[in-house]
Amino acid sequence: MSSLQNKHTLKFLTAGSVDDGKSTLIGRLLLDSKAILADQLSGIQHKLSDDESYDLARLTDGLQAEREQGITIDVAYRYFTTPDRKFIIADAPGHEQYTRNMVTAASSSDAAVILVDVTKLNWEAENVELLPQTRRHTLLANLLKVPSILFAINKLDAIKDPDTAFINVKRALEKFSQQANITITDIIPISALKGLNIITRNTDKNGNILCEKVYHGPSLLEALTKLPSHTASSTQAFHFPVQFVQKLQDTYDGSSTQHGRRIFWGRIAAGSVKTGDELVVQPSGAKAKVSKIFANALQEELQTASTGTSVGLVLDQEIDISRGDWLITPPANNQHKEAKATLAWLDDEPLIVGRAYWLKHGHRWIKTKVAAVNYHLNIHTLETELAENIEKNGIGEVSLILQQPIPILPYNDAKDVGAAILVDTATNRTAGAVLFK
Repeated sequence: MSSLQNKHTLKFLTAGSVDDGKSTLIGRLLLDSKAILADQLSGIQHKLSDDESYDLARLTDGLQAEREQGITIDVAYRYFTTPDRKFIIADAPGHEQYTRNMVTAASSSDAAVILVDVTKLNWEAENVELLPQTRRHTLLANLLKVPSILFAINKLDAIKDPDTAFINVKRALEKFSQQANITITDIIPISALKGLNIITRNTDKNGNILCEKVYHGPSLLEALTKLPSHTASSTQAFHFPVQFVQKLQDTYDGSSTQHGRRIFWGRIAAGSVKTGDELVVQPSGAKAKVSKIFANALQEELQTASTGTSVGLVLDQEIDISRGDWLITPPANNQHKEAKATLAWLDDEPLIVGRAYWLKHGHRWIKTKVAAVNYHLNIHTLETELAENIEKNGIGEVSLILQQPIPILPYNDAKDVGAAILVDTATNRTAGAVLFK
């Protein structure tokens, strides 16, 4: 088996403010890792100068609206492979109004690369003030438990003293991270446009290495290659949200009365399951045992399966189960009708205490009401403050009253069971990301 086959794919997101260079960075990674076809290269040729012959941002700005606005407005996933590893990039938008897309990308990423545009900062100051989006993206990545957070200080080639700029901005990032109690994996100086310190610690056209005197760490790709992929814990009780119910009469010999006649498909949110296990259906409370576990639509059978695996379950008896129900290992005593949660508010309209919202948990939709805002997090001072509501892109803690009990585990213990979204009942817009405590 090759070393590449031995390593898990790393899924990471890029985040930063508008024009920090996210699209250029991704284009550079794709170009220098030779993940671009010849016809794509011809489409992005842009004669700026001798050494900047490609408009790299055009590789990722695929939507017409992006071209018109000059910003990235949706999460786009890109793929590339090196001799050592496979990568999936979640290209999250940078503009504040699209913070919700960044939250979506972060919820399933192994790492976050947060770009810091040094040209937007007063980098000569001893105490550099970071941009609000840098602070917000870092706090959100940490709240969403992204395992590894890296800062890439970009555009250092565009200023007269990159060494001083790197030292001062690095100091500001470390101070902020320490105050927020966030562990930082790496802080790396780069130039996405020139391709400096992206793939290797290479030299520019004058033979200089970026920040050679003050930085002795890896290039961005070298750092990413060494990061661990998220390994889901299987220590929690089995939690399985039913996504799809398949009837068996046309695809499976369901004539036997020893087994159910339906397959319940979904992705295991927590824990593990094996044939013979007894499960409780929520919310009905009915019980049944697992008679078969299918790995895929071709109905390859498994004996066991664990967190993160998409499977189909056949039970030993016919009971009423629909999309949105949960199958859980008994005693299934984590049903809650009231809950506290960290809330990242994403809607244009502020959160209204007492108003009903839709809550989507797994594949179930129920009504919920925000009973109270317990506090609001000031992203500038990192202090918690009393508040009556949460404004757009705000972060705080809320108390929720749910229409009916749902299975809840703390987000820190099981991401897929401990997370939900709030949806505005009038506009159907995603309003908030809920992380249960």
